[in-house]
Order: sequence, then structure tokens, then C-alpha cells
Amino acid sequence: MDNSPIFTDDTIIFGLLMLSLGFVFFTESIKTGFWPKFYKIVPGLFMAYMIPAILTTSGLIAPEWETVSESGEIIKNKTSLYYMASRYLLPAALVLMTLSIDLKGVFNLGWKALVMFFTGTIGIVIGGPIAILLISSVSPDTVGGVGPDAVWRGLSTLAGSWIGGGANQTAMLEIYGYNQAKYGGMVFVDIVVANIWMAIILIGIGKRDRINKWLKADTASIEALKKRMSEFSENVKRNPTLTDLMIIAAIAFGTVSIAHLCANFLAPFFKKVVSGITSQTTRNIFTFLDSEFFWMISIATIIAIVLSFTKAKNMEGAGASKYGSVFIYILVATIGMKMDLKLIFDNVGLIAIGVVWMSIHALSLIGMAKLIKAPYFFLAVGSQANVGGAASAPIVAAAFHPSLATVGVLLAVFGYAVGTVAAIGCTILMQLAAVS
Repeated sequence: MDNSPIFTDDTIIFGLLMLSLGFVFFTESIKTGFWPKFYKIVPGLFMAYMIPAILTTSGLIAPEWETVSESGEIIKNKTSLYYMASRYLLPAALVLMTLSIDLKGVFNLGWKALVMFFTGTIGIVIGGPIAILLISSVSPDTVGGVGPDAVWRGLSTLAGSWIGGGANQTAMLEIYGYNQAKYGGMVFVDIVVANIWMAIILIGIGKRDRINKWLKADTASIEALKKRMSEFSENVKRNPTLTDLMIIAAIAFGTVSIAHLCANFLAPFFKKVVSGITSQTTRNIFTFLDSEFFWMISIATIIAIVLSFTKAKNMEGAGASKYGSVFIYILVATIGMKMDLKLIFDNVGLIAIGVVWMSIHALSLIGMAKLIKAPYFFLAVGSQANVGGAASAPIVAAAFHPSLATVGVLLAVFGYAVGTVAAIGCTILMQLAAVS
């Protein structure tokens, strides 16, 4: 079977993604006619995400595909652009956006950020079993299966992914022994449902003022932080020289290299430490510590926070956070490229479970935000720190203001820490729901 897209060369695909981003920013800059009305409804960040998805759906590009060799062997291929963006550009963006951080201002955002994060976690924990109960009343076979084929075992991997991240997802696969031949279907549901929800959140960002008004949210702390950061940026603003640009690149990618170097050492080290833990339960809880991605993001953020107390902070005047935003948008485009809209109809039953599950997560967040009058920022970032993890939470946070990207990272780290434990609790409830 050969399902190759029209363009398979990463150089060409990257060019198409950049043309898509250029189109979004160019049309967004037009002040008269159709486009101002369009972008008043649809945010530019959403379009940066959706156009690559349309390119994938049309068959022009693809995140992965299969080809058949002359000997008849099936060869799996995939683009390396998402890996490049998430491993190189994302940490670089976090560094550049964190350089000028007002750490005291971030802490002054208060307890509502944590409440919304843990509400999102609880929404995932209870959403799984409720989704199984609801779907089983309509289509029992969808949530059936026995032994390794039991659907609840496969859904445990979604719980791990949507509360923590990839490491937690893998841990759940190992803990509950789901049939790996069917695991691809669960990954598919993960990608489709999580990306649909992210798209909805991005649309909401464009309507955040109206949403905050409905929530009766107190946005004073967020606006105060944004104001201080804008004032600082304006005070140190200057026309960047070539030297400035090279120093910015050195700070960003020098930090990325250090983060990768440390992650390459720490991940194997903690893998040995964790594997030496006698208790299987305890071992699975701390499995995220052997993730290179976790350490890379954490170390890059820590170094950036340290640099924010030095003169490197003044590089914001040369546009450091703007270059970070460029990297973030490239990451958004590569994430959008992973979304094939046609696949939504390929497994309607499992997708239905995922949609119901995610809806409960969303309703939990909306209810809590309304109760405590939390801004949409906390709802959006609290959700993505669970569902999207360290790759998506900073994107959503930075859409409100570049200086807020670090908030997304810090909450995502919480997700890694509690992911496996919370996912185990969710799976126990899903197992009970499936056999009831």
C-alpha cells in the first residue's frame, strides 16, 4: 500500500508551512475589506493551525505515510518537521519569551491557575468512565472487548496522555497491557480529539473579552503583568543590530544545546534509578523522569529564568520575544499538519467516546471558571497543560502575551508529575464502568 502525499521532501513541506503562515499574517495585516471581518471571528493563530491541517487532508503533505519497496516490504516514513520544531524551536522560543519574565508577577497570578489546572485533571479522570457509561448505552460493542483487547485498557493510554504526556501514555500502555496491534487506533483518537479541542480553545482566544465578561472574571493580575511587560519592552526597545540578533540566537540555541546535553544525561540516569524501584506502582508514577523531552523543556525554562535576572533580560528590547513567537507559530503549523480531517469519520465509536470525554473536561473547566470567576486565560492554559502538555500549553499561553508562555510550561510540568497517578485512578473507574 502506497499512501504517499504529493510532497514528501521536508524542504518543500517546510516551505508550504511558511507560505501558509505568511498568508495568515499578510491577510491579518489588511485593514479594509473582507479580511478584518474574517479575523474578527477567526483568530490568526487558529488559521496558522488549520491551513496545514487542510493541506494534510487534501493529500498535499502528511505527517507520516507508507511506501512499498521493490521487494514488497512496507516502509514507514514520516516528516521530521514536528520533531525539529518541538525539540529545537520550542525550547528556543521558551528561552526568548522567558528572558524578560517578571517572576514575581507570574506568582501574583495567584491560586486560580492551579485550581483550573487541577479541575482540568479531575475533568479527565471522571470524564473517561462517564463517557464509557454513556456510549455503552447506545453502542455496547464500542466499549467492549476482553483481556488485552478490552477498550478500557486502550483508553487508559488516553488518560495518561491527556493528563500528563507521552511518557505517561507509554507507562499506561505497559501497566495495563493493551493490545499493541490496536494501539494505533487510540493514538489516532488522541490526536483527533485533542486537536479539535485545541482548535476550539484557539477560537476562544479571539473572543476572550466576551468570554471573560460572561465569566465575570477578574483579569486584573493578568493585565497588570502584561502592562508591566509591555512597559519594560518599550523602555528597552531599540533598533536591533546584527550583533543583537546573533546574541539572541546564541542565547536561544546555546541554551537549547545545554538543555539537550543535560537531558541526554539525566533521562538515562533516572531511567536506571526508576527501574531500580521495587514497587511497580511507585515505578510507574515516576516514569516521566526518564523522558528526555521533560528534562529538555524543564532545563531550558530554568536556564531562561536564571538569565532573566541578568543583563540578558534587556535583549527583549531587540525583539527577543518576537523571534520566540516566530518559532511558536512554526510549531503550531507542524502540529496542525498532524491533523487529517478525513480521519474523524474513520472510527466514529472511539471518536464519540473521546468527544464526550473531552466535553466533560471542558464543562468542568467552564463550571469552575464561572464559580471562581477565573479568566479565560486560566481555563485555556489549565486545559492545555493537561491535554496538550509542554508542547501546546506555552503556545496557548503565549497567544495572550509572550511573557505568559512560562505559565504554560510550569503547569505542564505539574501534568507530567501527576499524570500517571491520576490516569491510574481514571482507569480503575473506566474498568468499573465497562464491566457494569
